[in-house]
Amino acid sequence: MSENHDSLVLNERYELNTFFDEMFAAQQQPRPHYRALHERLMSLTVNDLNARCRAADISFLYQGITFTVYNESEGIERIFPFDLIPRIIPRSEWDTLERGLTQRVTALNHFLDDVYHEARIIKEKRIPAELVFGASNFRREMIGIDVPRKVYAHIIGTDLIRDRDGSYYVLEDNLRSPSGVSYMLENRQAMKRSFPRLFQQYGIAPIDHYPQELLATLRSVAPHEVPDPTVVLLTPGIYNSAYYEHSFLARQMGIEIVEGRDLVCHENRVYTRTTHGLKRVDVIYRRVDDTYIDSLAFRSDSMLGVAGLLNAYRAGNITLANAIGTGVADDKAVYAYVPEMIRYYLDEEPILQNVPTYLAINEKDRSYMLANLDKLVVKAVNESGGYGMLIGMHASQKERDEFAGKIKSDPRNFIAQPTISLSRHPTYLEGELRGCHIDLRPYVLNGEKVTIVPGGLTRVALRAGSLVVNSSQGGGSKDTWVLID
Repeated sequence: MSENHDSLVLNERYELNTFFDEMFAAQQQPRPHYRALHERLMSLTVNDLNARCRAADISFLYQGITFTVYNESEGIERIFPFDLIPRIIPRSEWDTLERGLTQRVTALNHFLDDVYHEARIIKEKRIPAELVFGASNFRREMIGIDVPRKVYAHIIGTDLIRDRDGSYYVLEDNLRSPSGVSYMLENRQAMKRSFPRLFQQYGIAPIDHYPQELLATLRSVAPHEVPDPTVVLLTPGIYNSAYYEHSFLARQMGIEIVEGRDLVCHENRVYTRTTHGLKRVDVIYRRVDDTYIDSLAFRSDSMLGVAGLLNAYRAGNITLANAIGTGVADDKAVYAYVPEMIRYYLDEEPILQNVPTYLAINEKDRSYMLANLDKLVVKAVNESGGYGMLIGMHASQKERDEFAGKIKSDPRNFIAQPTISLSRHPTYLEGELRGCHIDLRPYVLNGEKVTIVPGGLTRVALRAGSLVVNSSQGGGSKDTWVLID
């Protein structure tokens, strides 16, 4: 095969008027913070970039940087798709995002503490009781339990998008077990290898310290005043779709990765089995869902968790990150009330706005949803990964009719939002730069203080015209550069 020495070019169908473009303010006019990157890209040939892409893919393959797609018959393990064109965020923009995320996480934590104790926000009718108590991830077993340091959500991944005017919006909150941070860290290493001189030219805020910040956060919420708390990462095992991330983070933090069979509860304390006998555990960073975490309290057939763990938690002898029951704040119907939570608990106006949301449980909203399915994105309240979703403008009439039936039969389970014109970013596909839709998932750590490493996982929809950025639905990711100045 002959080598392609043609210069890199924008796809001729690259539109700048329909969507907000992260790199370009106008045709061939890069925004100020993208100029150096644009000049470097335009100096490359297709063969240059192909070589860098192959090197990144080989590195990911050798390191086992994969994800699992359970519903594809041809094989489930895949290299995580990575695009070499980074997203760049000016410092002033990031400062606003950081303040907005800190505000949001603080309010959500107050909400979780409230609904499992006094439920003031419900009694004062600032959020409907049926919405909270009807959430599938509300855990009645947690009512009245005082969690260590009153922190429920320790690791949060909040998904942000930009509309056609460039404004940021929160698309959803992920408080149960947000994934993808290992890809954020590995993407950075791949970019440093691919464009070392460009890294020197830009002043890019570091993210490599995330594992140390994560460990410091986990240690800060240990339930006992011990000088050296023991932290472990609890994984469902090697067949879990995010196992690579589990092992990566445990290795980077220098802690043990354990499965349920490695832990034992005795007299309401948790221990890990070692070759020298049992060792007391103080903090568990769990990547096992609530329903599988304790076979005595939840699913009796679970082999993934630790029998008796809830009793140890209730006694205040173990910290679980994130706390059991945080999923009630993940619920996409409860999401609609986060701005109200900010006003209620913090007496502040939200810095980051929600996407307008219609709740099918509300009769007026439901009527609007059913009459406008061709214009809306409909989501099941507890699905993730791009599943359980209808993008009305791209769906057939048959698919819309099927969703209408689901909404009517189970309105609590569905919300709808207008189709947002997600911002686009140049992405290298098949020898040219094409505009692909993106979002951003920053990772927030919440312990003694709120810590946010500058950046996050920029996810990109690699299928033509797609608005779905999830890797399980054909998406990939980019490195995210937050400028120091």
